[in-house]
Amino acid sequence: MDYMPDDNSRYKDVDYWDERYKTEQCYDWLGGFSKFQHLLEEHVKKEDSILILGCGNSSMSGDMYSAGYHSITNIDYSSVCISTMTARYSDCPGMTWHQMDVRQLCFPAASFDVILEKATLDAIMVEEKSPWDVSPQTACFVHQALTEISRCLKPGGRFVSVTFAQPFFRKRLYARTEYNWSIKQYSYGEGFQYFVYVMTKGEQLSPEDAALEKKLLEKNQLEDTKSTPTRIATTQNEDNEDFLSNIDL
Repeated sequence: MDYMPDDNSRYKDVDYWDERYKTEQCYDWLGGFSKFQHLLEEHVKKEDSILILGCGNSSMSGDMYSAGYHSITNIDYSSVCISTMTARYSDCPGMTWHQMDVRQLCFPAASFDVILEKATLDAIMVEEKSPWDVSPQTACFVHQALTEISRCLKPGGRFVSVTFAQPFFRKRLYARTEYNWSIKQYSYGEGFQYFVYVMTKGEQLSPEDAALEKKLLEKNQLEDTKSTPTRIATTQNEDNEDFLSNIDL
């Protein structure tokens, strides 16, 4: 069955996902867990409490559970997804599923050792047409999500972001002092490269990332003086996976 929508904007519509999850059994964006497991094991301990954002019907949570990660909380904004996945993994103690918006996480501050997302933020930005600019509306959405992620991380906790977005563009979203984290980057894949960013709560930005934040702040202030709407730079590269291959650049 073809699950590709007629318009990319549908990827931000919960009704689209509810309908899709009624028939689609499983789909793993950016490859399965085994593709980046070696990187994850460097930053995530088996005993860590883990929150997975936008879990979808991916096998990643189940694969992680089989690999020894037994404290996993999953969220998605599709009720159909959460119902299906709850039933599918009902025999996995310590694995829970909740319908939730990434911009309003219903957890106390400092709840998790690790928060993980794989292509969830990419989906949020799917309507962006330019490889250089994110609209103010989408930038606000991403900022709200990142603020909540930072709030829910324990001191020393890690936010792990798996994406197709190159460092030159994606770090512009992550390098903000207010999130109170450092940034490290890794990559995996043969031919087409995917990227893994690890943000550690309580560590300072590197001089390079701090300089990037300052440069972007000065750019935005200059645009404000010219009465130009602020836009935050990012990218969306072509990919062979579903919506990623259909972004009109």
